[in-house]
Amino acid sequence: MNSHSETAPHTPPTVRPFQNADAEAVARLVTAGVRDHWLYHPEQFRESSDPHKIRLVAERGGNLIATANLSPFGDGAPDALRLDLAGDGAAFSPLYLHLLAELPPGFPRLLGVTREDFSEKMAFYTAAGFRNAWQSWGAHLDLTTFDFERWRPLEEKLYVQGFEVARWKNDATDAEWDALYELHRQGEKDVPRNPVTTSASLGREALREVMTREEAVFVVWHKQQPVALTRLTLPQLNSPGQHSLQEAAEVANDLTTTHPAWRSRGLATLLKAHALGWARAQGYAEASTGGTVLNLPMLRVNTRLGYVTEQMWVTWEYRLH
Repeated sequence: MNSHSETAPHTPPTVRPFQNADAEAVARLVTAGVRDHWLYHPEQFRESSDPHKIRLVAERGGNLIATANLSPFGDGAPDALRLDLAGDGAAFSPLYLHLLAELPPGFPRLLGVTREDFSEKMAFYTAAGFRNAWQSWGAHLDLTTFDFERWRPLEEKLYVQGFEVARWKNDATDAEWDALYELHRQGEKDVPRNPVTTSASLGREALREVMTREEAVFVVWHKQQPVALTRLTLPQLNSPGQHSLQEAAEVANDLTTTHPAWRSRGLATLLKAHALGWARAQGYAEASTGGTVLNLPMLRVNTRLGYVTEQMWVTWEYRLH
């Protein structure tokens, strides 16, 4: 059944708890639900004894046609449960009503996240009384056509003013790591965020470990002090958790920030351009980034660099009490 276009029969579906035997069908539904934006595999879906995690499936005529899942949202909204739906949109309401009857205590709100062109989910959240609370954007850049030379005049201008871009050296001194960590903390504090774009803040040593093991970090130096930074996550082919071969050729641009004293000079633009030029030279074919629509300065920076924005991601909220 094409869950996105066919009209559902009048026969109501049978709703029941997820079983491990459903994993393959659920993986297909969830992958189709995000329009293959990510690929999901059966081993990612298993029965859970955690009372805060509930997955249900809907069947009709012996076929699994939809699934719904409730689980704690995470660091971005620790007081909320996340509702995820996939499959035949006509089965979303029966699944949702069954989930409401099994809600774990202690969570005053539900959040659902979907892209604005995933019509069956947008229609459900609207009809179910959820509030369109936050919007986020994602964007991709074709690195094969990226040319850093466009930004050479800006680099020369800022160099004369005492600013220089370089890749962060993992053997930096403890004092330099301390300065980088303080700059990162300032960035986390200042960057506009919403529940989807908020993650747990890392301590100094944990951040240092992540940067050293998984990332390429670039900084702008001024008088021997880091005044701006950007982080690139560098996935490797067949790394754990990787969902597609495309991801192996894609570098993800994480937090970019400039110290408040040096903003509105073009440092973030030059810094990200350097990082993207480096990524292209390393053989990466694409770069991705994203954030909340409230972060207009970074949205402008990414547009200048050539990122192409996708459909917006919408975070829907429903307050239970």
